Amino acid sequence: MELRVISIGALAAHPLWDESQPVRTGHATTTLICAGGRAILIDPALPGQIIEAKLAERANMKPEDISHVFLTSFRPDVRRGLEVFEGATWWISEAEREAVGTPMAVQLRSAVEEGDSELVDALEGEVALLQRCEVAPDELADGVSMFPLHGVTPGLTGVLLAEPRYTTLVCGDAVPTVEHLAKGLIPRWAVDVELAQESFADAVEIADLLVLGRGNLVVNPTKRPF
Repeated sequence: MELRVISIGALAAHPLWDESQPVRTGHATTTLICAGGRAILIDPALPGQIIEAKLAERANMKPEDISHVFLTSFRPDVRRGLEVFEGATWWISEAEREAVGTPMAVQLRSAVEEGDSELVDALEGEVALLQRCEVAPDELADGVSMFPLHGVTPGLTGVLLAEPRYTTLVCGDAVPTVEHLAKGLIPRWAVDVELAQESFADAVEIADLLVLGRGNLVVNPTKRPF
């Protein structure tokens, strides 16, 4: 089993750096897991050409080498490079798929009724992407499983790697940065604050290593050194 951070993410505006307005392009951390004969890319957040270059730099791989793509959420800045991996199976949690899909369908129906062709085109593109995403199995590969971290988005889901000596959790936006981790804070944009706080606590409790949603791979500060 192997995990590599392909691209370190960033917040468009980091509230814990006293930023209230976007000062950079936000994008999620992209992680590669190779296990059980599968190459699983998590959150291809950079534009296609850039994520393709990063994949070559960090793992000596091409898009066609990726067997599966997993989205921790369906936020736009988590999936900019998704369509580069046309030959891969796209996965998302059932909870996130349903939470996103239902309101999107309602919005599309309303746009059609109102004759807003520009909005219809945009929503149809989003619907097509979501429909292409299959519901992920509980176990993505040997020793690699989904880990529910709902709250920041309704169905946000991380990925847990269980190894003999330690566990690693790819957190998505449940734990976005080292500052959030150190202060025990969830993102301000969480749709369900109480649930997001519970998910944050679950992440810190279970994992020895954390891949942060907008940061790097870090050691859980609440765990003993190993």
